[in-house]
Amino acid sequence: MVHKSAGALALAAALLLSTAAVAQDKRILKYNADYDPIPLAAMEALIADFEAANPDIDVQLNNFDHEGYKTAIRNFLTTDAPDLANWYAGNRMAPFVEAGQFMDVTDVWEANGLNDALASAAASMTIDGKKWGVPYTYYQWGIYFNKDAYAAAGVEVPGPEGVDWATFIANCEKFKAAGIDCLTTGTKALWPGAGIFDYMSLRTNGYEWHMELTAGKIAWTDQKVKDVFNELGKLQPYVTANHAAIDWQDAAALLVQGKAANYVMGNFAVGVFKEGGMTNDNLGFMAFPEITPGIPRAEDAPTDTIHIPAGAKNVEDAKKFLAFVASADAQTKLNAAIGQLPTNKNSTVAADDPFISAGFKMLSEAHALAQFFDRDAPAEMAKAGMEGIQQFLVQPDQLDAILERLEQVRGQVYK
Repeated sequence: MVHKSAGALALAAALLLSTAAVAQDKRILKYNADYDPIPLAAMEALIADFEAANPDIDVQLNNFDHEGYKTAIRNFLTTDAPDLANWYAGNRMAPFVEAGQFMDVTDVWEANGLNDALASAAASMTIDGKKWGVPYTYYQWGIYFNKDAYAAAGVEVPGPEGVDWATFIANCEKFKAAGIDCLTTGTKALWPGAGIFDYMSLRTNGYEWHMELTAGKIAWTDQKVKDVFNELGKLQPYVTANHAAIDWQDAAALLVQGKAANYVMGNFAVGVFKEGGMTNDNLGFMAFPEITPGIPRAEDAPTDTIHIPAGAKNVEDAKKFLAFVASADAQTKLNAAIGQLPTNKNSTVAADDPFISAGFKMLSEAHALAQFFDRDAPAEMAKAGMEGIQQFLVQPDQLDAILERLEQVRGQVYK
């Protein structure tokens, strides 16, 4: 009996030693992230798949809360860089790229066919002709509409491609005659108004111009900025009158009740519309109308990304992980779990969700993706800009004063 126990102990000790040896043999991949609970579980499942396919790699995920991460990333990139780090595309990643804190991963894109598979996200991942990370999820913005409100006003229900700008504005007059708000929004929290402005800017002057505006390279008093607001002025009389006093959920209720016909919003709002009683039968979705003919169609699609810090110690395996996360299968699995859209156009999405399907098609075919005004512009400029957009939607006659004020802020922010 004693001998058996001793033998069992010896075996257990040997197993522990061999397990430790295996652990030591594994290459460590340190990954700093800021996932909410549902995306965290989805990414942990993906990491398990990656480790199963690469048994010699141990991915160590260190998860922060969102707000804490914004500060933490600025510290750990300079003091103790992980091998992988979460962030965002477009102008949000630019400061880290310009500071030399993110690594050029153009080779990952080229070796894995990502320039084609992730084509719509390519522009927002490119600075100086190089790629600086990979996108793993995004979601669409666009126009959600109430088909019953369209019927009540005698307006033809648009298809997924939507209508042109002149038709949209003409329809607004019909909705007004029927006592229905053509467009609803709630700008009490400012950001919903920014979504409308983004589309006015992207459709009037195009993606490249819009990126230069949010990067501080264009004066807010420039005529092309005035052109954007002049187009927005055509819409202003038809927007829910008290929008500055209500939240986005209050505006959602107006759409649900048929008191408003259209809503420029992100796909996360679909759950709220359906909780209010809408179904796939009376809730519609379309792309924002073309304004300037011929401008390539860009979309607002906030994009979450993973990067390799310049100080990463295990670059080879980090690149292997980026390629894995960017793959069609991995993105299909991850985004099905979190209810968002894969950035890889070869992925698949749930066919039974018409809004996910429509968004996937729209974004996969887009010329480029903007990140949303308060991601693309620095915080101080974003706040002032959103305040100016809100004020214009209430007081369009104050445009010159608004733009003068925004130009002063631009001079202070982009030094």
